[in-house]
Amino acid sequence: MTLDLDAYLARIGWTGERRPTAEVLRSVHRAHMLGIPFENLDPVLGRAPSLALPDLEAKLVRGERGGYCYEHNTLLAAALTALGFRVTLLTARVLVGAKPGDVRPRTHMLMLADVPGEPVPYVSDVGFGSIGALLEPLPLVADAELHDAPRRHRLVHAPHDGPLELWKLQTYAAENGGWEDQYAFTVEPFEAPDYEVINWHIATNPRSPFAHGVYAQRTTADAHLSLTGRRLTETAPDGTRKERELADTDEVLRVLADDFGVRLPEGTRLPE
Repeated sequence: MTLDLDAYLARIGWTGERRPTAEVLRSVHRAHMLGIPFENLDPVLGRAPSLALPDLEAKLVRGERGGYCYEHNTLLAAALTALGFRVTLLTARVLVGAKPGDVRPRTHMLMLADVPGEPVPYVSDVGFGSIGALLEPLPLVADAELHDAPRRHRLVHAPHDGPLELWKLQTYAAENGGWEDQYAFTVEPFEAPDYEVINWHIATNPRSPFAHGVYAQRTTADAHLSLTGRRLTETAPDGTRKERELADTDEVLRVLADDFGVRLPEGTRLPE
């Protein structure tokens, strides 16, 4: 199956000339980030989400749902391919919250998008469920900064013993006055069956945080919303935060529907 590109672009609210240019890549990437929320409700409800394109289209494009990284980035990769970009799928080790010396598995999906005529590919990623996520793609150039307002990002090389260069994505945290690591990756290509294995592990492993607690993220033009369990955080572009604890799972479902645009079938109950 090929993606219904018209339906996808309508979902993210993007209109423009459908050509594989850097500006189209930037604007589609940002529109996706603003248009489709991040959420892990399928694993919380005890099932691994399907990564088949028809299922992703039914859920994220037509179904008032979001998804996590494998869903978002599989969908974006299909859209970019339909627009004429060449896409290389990658994996990364998440560094947010890691302690010195921690070696985490490669569980995050991202991609490189080649733009005809451009000297380097662009790191593209609409599935990182964090306020440190890219709003726009970033050229694969060491130490070059991206001001994807209101955020700032850069890529740096990291010490590494392997045969491939190790890249780290960093975001600038104004409240801490410095750059913070988000994830690390090499440019070794991965294929769809690789993500089937990783997706199953993240969704069903009893030790996976995604299998137990609700994580939802939504980026708007005015704020970033984050729901972790029952804690709702709203972050303004200047970094100001407001937090509150939701009363129960009924309120969680209401907030997901009203504030995140994520609507589950009537009668769905979340684990307490």
